[in-house]
Amino acid sequence: MRELNCKLLILGAGPGGYVCAIRAGQLGIDTVVVDRAPPGGTCLNVGCIPSKALIHAAEEFHRITALSEQPEMGISAGGARLDLAQTRRWSEGIVSRLTGGVAALLRKAKVRLVTGEARLRDGKTAVVDTPEGPVMIRAEVLVIATGSEPVELSALPFGGPVISSTGALALETLPESLAVVGGGYIGLELGTAFAKLGSRVTVVEAADCILPQYDADLTRPVTARLAELDVRVRTGVRAGGLSPEGALRIAGDDGAEEIEAEKILVTIGRRPRSEAAGIAELQLDRQGPFIRIDERCRTSMRGVYAIGDVTGEPMLAHRAMAQGEMVAELIAGERRVWDHRAIPAVCFTDPEIVTVGLSPEQAQADGTEAITGLFPFAANGRAMTAGREDGFIRVTARADTQEILGIQAVGAGVSELAAGFALALESGSLIGDLTGTIHAHPTRGEALHEACLRALGRALHI
Repeated sequence: MRELNCKLLILGAGPGGYVCAIRAGQLGIDTVVVDRAPPGGTCLNVGCIPSKALIHAAEEFHRITALSEQPEMGISAGGARLDLAQTRRWSEGIVSRLTGGVAALLRKAKVRLVTGEARLRDGKTAVVDTPEGPVMIRAEVLVIATGSEPVELSALPFGGPVISSTGALALETLPESLAVVGGGYIGLELGTAFAKLGSRVTVVEAADCILPQYDADLTRPVTARLAELDVRVRTGVRAGGLSPEGALRIAGDDGAEEIEAEKILVTIGRRPRSEAAGIAELQLDRQGPFIRIDERCRTSMRGVYAIGDVTGEPMLAHRAMAQGEMVAELIAGERRVWDHRAIPAVCFTDPEIVTVGLSPEQAQADGTEAITGLFPFAANGRAMTAGREDGFIRVTARADTQEILGIQAVGAGVSELAAGFALALESGSLIGDLTGTIHAHPTRGEALHEACLRALGRALHI
């Protein structure tokens, strides 16, 4: 058996793992990263990137078809056709460019990439089954970055017409009808995309509302848009199995019914791969299915770190990246602490949702006296000229010091404002810092300026 020795061994080449590896290489740490898939993990290969490619293609297709029905701008169009197989090939080309780019960055940082299935023998040793045969890797430090995978319903196992998000992104023909089980961000992002492409979509959610992790003010514009797209939403109902004819069985307080659907997309959440690669045998402290970590991403076992989805919510690629960068610097001897106050979360529905920090309700629950300002895009010139006035930006700050505690937004394209929101919290900005910042006109970002002014009772444009 071939053997490798290194300072740092990383299990998983997803966003957390590859960023940790690149930063470690930059710091001169002898690093090996192991993954069975091309570098980039779920996010790059079968998650964030291909899903956003599909969402963009769906929006472009829908925009053309909508112009033929609503030519208010004086533009008419018609004859749009969809070739979903070509859309998939275009998306795969983007993924290939990005995975190739990550691999090149790993090489530049002198990181050794081993492709194969890893199995830990202990916190210092792993055996990897590679196409060339088994390889034993011995390391001084281990980073677990094995990510997560879709949760399967026992009554609706994946296979045949029942698909996961990965399966949905691999479709080459458009289903005439699609039932989405789970009204969270993954289900609504993909369900909305397929509705824009022309599928009849029904969303089934067990909770009393879609996107239950967000407050009603943020989800209301999304609900209205789903209705405009003829997406049927059923809340407060649970999905069962399939009928003999292949229909989806659901049941709620109003009784049971069957939903006819060519494909059934199950998106009820993701679970950490904390049982993979022999991780469960390491005797690590756990919090449910997740590996418990401290403020430096250290586990209960000396010399073993864990980052990303395997450590719990929020399961976000940029959270994993930030953790990976920090851990590499800690291993190099630098002083770092993980500060999770300013992690932006983005829901790429239509309209998009961005949250960072505390909502007004959360601030109140913490016992903080707060002030809030909300500015609607209906009063924003750029939103009007773009034909999308739905949504708003909302700011929450301490009443005494006016330190910003949270910023939320819902609207078309607001994902691009997320970094600015996070910067305001990370830098400890006061409302006066934002009201004193000149915002370019006409832009959607002006709504942040106006929301801050409104929190102070000084709104200019409403």
